[in-house]
Amino acid sequence: MKKELICIVCPKGCHLTAEETESGWNISGFGCPRGQQYGIAEMTNPTRVVTSTVRIRGGIHPRLPVKTNGPLPRSLVRKAVRLLDRVEVTAPVRCGDIVLENICGTGIDFVASRDM
Repeated sequence: MKKELICIVCPKGCHLTAEETESGWNISGFGCPRGQQYGIAEMTNPTRVVTSTVRIRGGIHPRLPVKTNGPLPRSLVRKAVRLLDRVEVTAPVRCGDIVLENICGTGIDFVASRDM
């Protein structure tokens, strides 16, 4: 099986080709070792840092931007975002405050990404 990827580790955006072999994944087209690592990770265990918003009471805006403090497995992203539908925080909130702890048992948290 072959798959084409674009590396997002640095601004170069190398076009990678991932090919499955008996011993694992062979990645080509990378311009640095981080691109090869990205390609292998994307094919074996893809993860994403998730950004979204939650309702905030008493803030200068009706929504507070949040993000995960680490990458979540891609298979859990939709479930994690749906959990935010039930979250409402009250101002004041500081950047980095935990908004939702231990998402789906991963140990990763949603944190505020600005003061409000």
